[in-house]
Amino acid sequence: MPEGPAFSEQTRSAALALIAQYGEDAEVIATLRAAEFAALGDRKGLADWDDIIACVAAMQAGGTGGATLN
Repeated sequence: MPEGPAFSEQTRSAALALIAQYGEDAEVIATLRAAEFAALGDRKGLADWDDIIACVAAMQAGGTGGATLN
């Protein structure tokens, strides 16, 4: 299986926390959070949440988000 994009440790940690708390709804929750940052005009926050969304999607699709899961 080809490795997906490499995400930062902080991004992977946030994605794992969302998945642990929200399960299959983690991507939806992250998208809602990203929308809050977009509404505030916080481009950096939005970019961070976009990365988290991509990482959650990769993890839920069977990838590891660029990390080895134990």
